[in-house]
Amino acid sequence: MSAVSETQSRCLIVGGGPAGMMAGFLLARAGVEVVVLEKHADFNRDFRGDTIHPSTLQLLHELGLLEEFLQLPHQEVREIRGIFNGHPVPIADFSRLPAHCKVIAFMPQWDFLDFLSRHARKFPSFALHMQHEVIDLLFEHGRVAGVGVKTPDGERNFLADLVIGADGRHAITHTKAGFEVREFGVPIDVLWMRISKRENDPPQSLGFFRHGKLLVLLDRGDYFQVGFVIPKGGLDEIKQRGLATLHRDIVALGPFLEDRISELDDWNKIKLLTVQINRLRKWCREGLLCIGDSAHAMSPAGGVGINLALQDAVATANLLAAKLRQGSVSVADLELVQKRREWPTRVIQSIQAFIHRRVVTGRESKRGDSLPLLLKLFLWFPALRALPARFIGLGPRPEHIHSPIAN
Repeated sequence: MSAVSETQSRCLIVGGGPAGMMAGFLLARAGVEVVVLEKHADFNRDFRGDTIHPSTLQLLHELGLLEEFLQLPHQEVREIRGIFNGHPVPIADFSRLPAHCKVIAFMPQWDFLDFLSRHARKFPSFALHMQHEVIDLLFEHGRVAGVGVKTPDGERNFLADLVIGADGRHAITHTKAGFEVREFGVPIDVLWMRISKRENDPPQSLGFFRHGKLLVLLDRGDYFQVGFVIPKGGLDEIKQRGLATLHRDIVALGPFLEDRISELDDWNKIKLLTVQINRLRKWCREGLLCIGDSAHAMSPAGGVGINLALQDAVATANLLAAKLRQGSVSVADLELVQKRREWPTRVIQSIQAFIHRRVVTGRESKRGDSLPLLLKLFLWFPALRALPARFIGLGPRPEHIHSPIAN
């Protein structure tokens, strides 16, 4: 049997999603030798988020990439509105944000990741390997020393001074490392599907709410990516009721879809997105740091997951790049990343959990068609819309680029 080949680098990043690609870009920009391993052949997956918040646009501005980024096809939203029990309500006004870009940009995540990877490849210390699936962690005297990888050419070992786990909520990194995951129960799941878009469709910015139910439509040019919230574990019951009943439930929230709802003529066109909110108790051990969804799975509420993951990546580079360029980093260094990013994660997850318990439950309530007092306040006092704009657009403790640039 032939020996497994080995590759050595300073830093190895598992997962080419937002956290992994941004961390790889920033570390390579700082002159750190970094390898990113992505198990798929491309970035094209429907379950990836589309919302690029002002906090992320600010980072691109600080990197000098914003102007080029905004040349890519995208839609911009300056105000978030929702339809609540039939009433249009403006929720968040980004016009007063202390940020360079006072909008949310909607762009398919695969385009965003292609953009980041294209710029990362300009740095000689950056390498991206597609179709490289990490299947195990490698240990040396109790320290994570690398990963075992399944590649198109067979199995290989990649060794590194630091492994960064950015491989999502079902991460092989945090599983093999034995990290404890704290689950915070979520009472909803989401049905994910495509419905064609027409020229005269109303603009979509947040969603349609009615009595605990929610329909979200993401504009992807010639079609909508549709999310329909259901009770946790409720898919089998929905299937028993039949497609026609599901059609009626969707059209009840978005009546303008009635002329094309028949496009959903097969259950194979409807995917289940299992919603989770969880967080690792510890994000690191010697030789390994987890960030993004690998450290904290988020609900899709507010579209904050991708942006929170990117903030993790920026904090990682800010705190570790200079030390990694010189050598290895200690557990104490890695703990600084968790210390920096755990508090904003806790705040956002607490609010998401509250929303799912009290507002978006997936179950129909019988509270009438009146607006809750909080939503009435947004109508009566427009200045209040700056508060959710700040929370959604920038988030608690937004990061800025402080990582070094290699000569």
